[in-house]
Amino acid sequence: MPKRVETVVLHDSSTPVLGDVEKAGSVVITTLDTVVNQVRANSLFPLTFGLACCAIEMMSTAGSRFDLARFGMEAFRATPRQADLMIIAGRLSKKMAPVLRQIYDQMPEPKYVISMGACASSGGVYNNYAIVQGADQIVPVDVYVPGCPPSPDALIYGILKLQAKIKHGNQPKNFKDLKIVETHPRHLEEVKA
Repeated sequence: MPKRVETVVLHDSSTPVLGDVEKAGSVVITTLDTVVNQVRANSLFPLTFGLACCAIEMMSTAGSRFDLARFGMEAFRATPRQADLMIIAGRLSKKMAPVLRQIYDQMPEPKYVISMGACASSGGVYNNYAIVQGADQIVPVDVYVPGCPPSPDALIYGILKLQAKIKHGNQPKNFKDLKIVETHPRHLEEVKA
């Protein structure tokens, strides 16, 4: 009795696969969105926005022990016009909320937000009239990092989750959405009839 093949392999082990990008010879099949999302995810520019004790843990991620630069974030930016990632670290008071929103509005698109710590995510132990009970009431939050304060490892894990979210932003729905891009363009000869 002949064996029945159930799976179909579209590429061999020598063909590198990165997301939905397949490279075979000099032809790459992908979408422009996939390439742009890969670049965006690996070159985030975080904004310096520390409000309380979580900011110390956020600053230590850029130090030599944790080295945030290996994930494509060389330095924290001091101006919102140069940043595309806001890390809200610490408790957010109602007096600071309009300032946070103004800084968020000054950031260029696309922009991302990480809420770091229990206070920024849900108000933490400060259940009173002066503290905003979650930064998502002011700005849209992409990733929440729990803890009081969360360790630098936890923040790096949250950043990796944000990068994965950015990379898989707009996946192609079917084969027709894929585009063919040639890395070495072919020279076609003109044929005279």
